[in-house]
Amino acid sequence: MSRVIAIIPARYGSTRFPGKPLHLIAGQSLIERTWRRCIACPDLARVIIATDDQRIMDAAASFGAEAVLTSPDHPSGTDRLAEAATHDPTATHFINVQGDEPLISPALIGELAARLAADDRIGMITAVHPLHDPSLQHDPNIVKAVLDHTGRALYFSRSPLPYPRNPQPGFPGYRHMGLYGYSRAFLNQFVAWPPSPLELTEGLEQLRALENGAAIHCVITSHDSPGIDTPEQAAAMEALLTRKP
Repeated sequence: MSRVIAIIPARYGSTRFPGKPLHLIAGQSLIERTWRRCIACPDLARVIIATDDQRIMDAAASFGAEAVLTSPDHPSGTDRLAEAATHDPTATHFINVQGDEPLISPALIGELAARLAADDRIGMITAVHPLHDPSLQHDPNIVKAVLDHTGRALYFSRSPLPYPRNPQPGFPGYRHMGLYGYSRAFLNQFVAWPPSPLELTEGLEQLRALENGAAIHCVITSHDSPGIDTPEQAAAMEALLTRKP
């Protein structure tokens, strides 16, 4: 029987935004907002914050979250998640919710969890949504994705993707969301691979899977939850959440 849990990797020393998980947005830390979205998903058996910093551990305790302290040396959030996964040997599948997704949809988390649990051919799954604003194609903080006709990822990049030399009508391109799912077997395989050249070049851990020939299944969703990568994006989120109706 499948048992799906969510793990939220939360690193304190972000290069672009140090201390990001504890940054307050409308009076609540980014990590707490993300955690609350996860615990609202009824399809998860457990939610764990995985961090490298005691300050985040203390913050998690203050709002009632379960957290584990992991090595500061992990090269990616998935590697950190894999260490935290050892704390629950009965879990069969894992949802990786990046700690900078304060508006992530609990229903979308549940959809990924359900698809993983229902199909043992899926080792890794993620989510994308149509990128209708062409200007965002040039934002390196927005990760773009292209898919094949079966819904599997072909590539992810911080650059415009695909390059619009001959733009096709009705082709929006996709933004990758901060959400992954893995079977336990695939997770163990992923962390056995060393960080790959494309992963290191783009700063995108999912490219490690593609470089090693793995399939990443993509759920196309209408849920558009902006991630927070910079202080400017945090300020925009604050304005969104405090805007009067």
